[in-house]
Amino acid sequence: MDDYTKMEKGARLWSRIVGIGKAVLLALWALIVLFPFYWMVLTSVKSYGEYSSESVPKFFTLTPTWQNYADAFTQVPLARYLANTVFFALVTTAIMLVVITLSAYAFARLDFRGKNVVFVFFLSLMMIPNELVIITNFVTITNLNLRNSFPGLILPSVTSVFYIYLLKENFEQVPDSLYYAAKVDGTSDFKYLWKVMLPISKPTVTTITILKVIECWNSYVWPRLITDDQNYYLVSNGIQEIRENGFGRENIPAMMAAVVVISVPLIVLFLIFRKQIMAGVSRGGLKA
Repeated sequence: MDDYTKMEKGARLWSRIVGIGKAVLLALWALIVLFPFYWMVLTSVKSYGEYSSESVPKFFTLTPTWQNYADAFTQVPLARYLANTVFFALVTTAIMLVVITLSAYAFARLDFRGKNVVFVFFLSLMMIPNELVIITNFVTITNLNLRNSFPGLILPSVTSVFYIYLLKENFEQVPDSLYYAAKVDGTSDFKYLWKVMLPISKPTVTTITILKVIECWNSYVWPRLITDDQNYYLVSNGIQEIRENGFGRENIPAMMAAVVVISVPLIVLFLIFRKQIMAGVSRGGLKA
């Protein structure tokens, strides 16, 4: 009995040590991940004079200033960049949801000749390098005279093979009995999709929506390639414009203030919908 008690105490002690070790490692990792954000915010509240006079960077400031944030909206058209990006993200995501939902439903529930072959062909498109797709899209958009326009920005991003695949897998895990029962009641495929499939797959649809908005917000190469008119710049391209023609290459605090303003919407979006994102990623739909 004494030996068993000693073994039990030893196991509890070891478990506690392992738990403390994991907590310490996670805390260190969190500091490593969050430090760049802290440094970005800290730099944004330093004056240009204070920042330039630091021979050794300081990890705090006793005289924070908000002038850099005021300059971010007055010296460059940052508000226009934000408005363009919000419009681009919302419209692109809305159109993409319609496209991938109808495509996923067709592959999951409808029967037509060559369905599997077509779907395999769709999946094979994921192996094509993005650079090749960008070149093809650039030539197409240029030939359609859609450069420096929102349609030119939006159209190449209104579909995603991966999201079609992800949603198709969710749709296929909905029991077939629900579909047959709906057809017996005379329900159309569109109504069944709207009333049954989408509510059941809501976590996945929500995750796809959020990830697409983030993808649009962070888009850089395509907007930079297809637009050279400041009226159509997104925030990602606006950062480069800010550096070159806004604050100047040396005014790092003002640039960091603009980056903070650009980053805040995504951080808030993730904090609000973090549970839905985790649920959508880990959930595979209903078990058949």
